[in-house]
Amino acid sequence: MHDNDNLTIERPTFVTHLECAMEGDHYAADQVHNLSKAGKPLLVRYDLAGVKKALTKDALAQRPGDMWRYRELLPVRKCKDIVSLGEVTTPLIRLPKLGSKLGGGEIIVKDEGRLPTGSFKARGLVMAVSMGKALGIKHMAMPTNGNAGAALAAYATSCGIKTTIFCPADTPEVNVSEIELQGATVYRVNGYIDDCGKIVGEGKAKVGWFDTSTLKEPYRIEGKKTMGLELAEQLGWDVPDVIFYPTGGGTGLIGMWKAFDELEKIGFIGSKRPRMVAVQASGCAPMVRAYEAGTEHATRWEDAHTIASGIRVPQAIGDFLILRAVRESKGFAIAVDDDKISAALNEVAREEGLLLCPEGAATYAAYKESLADGRVSKADRVMLFNCATGLKYPLPPVTRTLDRHKPIDYSQF
Repeated sequence: MHDNDNLTIERPTFVTHLECAMEGDHYAADQVHNLSKAGKPLLVRYDLAGVKKALTKDALAQRPGDMWRYRELLPVRKCKDIVSLGEVTTPLIRLPKLGSKLGGGEIIVKDEGRLPTGSFKARGLVMAVSMGKALGIKHMAMPTNGNAGAALAAYATSCGIKTTIFCPADTPEVNVSEIELQGATVYRVNGYIDDCGKIVGEGKAKVGWFDTSTLKEPYRIEGKKTMGLELAEQLGWDVPDVIFYPTGGGTGLIGMWKAFDELEKIGFIGSKRPRMVAVQASGCAPMVRAYEAGTEHATRWEDAHTIASGIRVPQAIGDFLILRAVRESKGFAIAVDDDKISAALNEVAREEGLLLCPEGAATYAAYKESLADGRVSKADRVMLFNCATGLKYPLPPVTRTLDRHKPIDYSQF
């Protein structure tokens, strides 16, 4: 086995068509698509009976540990179209101290901050860009709260695709800088991410770029789907009892739900499913409001605000898919306050030495609340998703100093 076998050995491919997530009508594979005729996301469909015959667990175990190991369940057909910056298998990190502190439940963090560009956005964008390369797209544009734009910039630059990116004016400086440094042209916009999305949508006809917004192209879901494939394999082809997932556009939650269905159909897992929990911030919780109201769609959240900028998405085009996964899994949607997000970030860092991003910290805050109100039990094995490295976000200042020219009082240590 060589480290790049997944990128260089041709595998059989099984994509059959694309399907409207709302209406179910079919669209041809290997053609450029955005939304369906109904204006809804398109889902990639596979000949899963063919995958079942072609792929075994033993064969998979012999492949290098990156996200491209699942080629038979991915849309990129040829090795020459794969764009990669090293999409490693992300680790599962147990939090035993906090589990014990809270009463003995098993808490596991899947740390997506280990991926290229430091976030789980790499999974979706590497697939979108690889398919863009395969389909001959020359210019891609997107709105971003930061991490998605950085991933698009990096992957597109690596294969020569031009990128134009729009972000809210208060996007963290590190995100704006890395987007620009990695080859994109980035603009700050005086609005929210959906306001940026309107600019991208209007520019599609006027500029000719491809709209790479969340769920407005079919392949980011397929990249994010690998979180579910990877998670099941890491747990010995089992799934956790509950998944707490930071939810803005919701691509990863939708993708994992799709992954579990595909894994069952190829015989890799059984019918057991984790309860899917959509975690939002109290200052921007359209999915929570829709879940609690029992509606299929979520109305726009006005005056959205939260320190967890990655989940500050006032309106998501895949709202019905998020809510469908939550309800079908017997999960729920929960919102947590910013002060609890900050406290959770500090607690995990100081107790376990793991630095979460604010969005990841929101999942721990949500778990604590859900444990306290009985929506999850101490017997549940829970999976928290940390979607980016905490080093990309503002950290608390340290002002403590020592003057080496003066006598040092060692009793203070």
